Amino acid sequence: MSTVTVTRAAEDRWEAAADDGTVVGRGDVSRRPDGRLFLSVDVWQDAAFDRLAAAMLAELPAPLHTLVGDEDHDRRSSWERLGFTVGRRERAYDLPTDPRVTGLGAVPLPAGVAILPAGEADESRLRALDRAIREEVGATVGWHTMPAELVPGPPGDTVVDPSKYAVAVRGGTPSGAGGDGGAAGGDGGAYVGLVRVVRVRRRARVGLIAVRADERRRGTGRALLAHALNTLARDGVSTAWAEVDASNTAALSLVEGAGARRAGACLELVRP
Repeated sequence: MSTVTVTRAAEDRWEAAADDGTVVGRGDVSRRPDGRLFLSVDVWQDAAFDRLAAAMLAELPAPLHTLVGDEDHDRRSSWERLGFTVGRRERAYDLPTDPRVTGLGAVPLPAGVAILPAGEADESRLRALDRAIREEVGATVGWHTMPAELVPGPPGDTVVDPSKYAVAVRGGTPSGAGGDGGAAGGDGGAYVGLVRVVRVRRRARVGLIAVRADERRRGTGRALLAHALNTLARDGVSTAWAEVDASNTAALSLVEGAGARRAGACLELVRP
């Protein structure tokens, strides 16, 4: 092939061009709210991949991450030539929202727990809960085992849009079962769990379900999932999707128990 020239077109974008100026590939980098840098490379001439990726690696600080399909062996090999190794495996699921399918229409809330619907939590207390959960996960299995966060935001801001989070509160006053509501009073009770749902047209992504360590194994996670899916069903959203680390047996059991269907898998590759 002709000589390929790689230029940095913007702070987060590189381009590979042939001798005649034709663009034959593009590379992008994005920083997730948890600080991880993820690379993406698309090329129209296979031979341009190594040059484009190598140029990005030379200008970016380690560690670096990228995602590839579990069965995309060619692209995986391309990244492995550049020093990337498998960091984690992630399964993708399609989640029905109809409670007649999920079996989550009558999930009782754990004793003493209520759920604040999305947008009703106190922002400062929500952020404190998010930090506490991240510290707990980071001190055990590591935050890298949680789903890759896709919502862009300022560096260090891990709660980009508080309106996307519903929160489980211990010490509030539940107003019903089914995980689908219940006023808990914004000023009372302890925030013990959260679920983040981002809507994309007629579908939605359940991006995160997390519960404080001392509140687990009481049904709070299942109640949060029920709340999220039942709310989507009432709003006419029939399908959601989620990604789960393949080693997280508790999360796998939670979503598969709600009728989730495997929709694929991907690998997160890391270059330390």
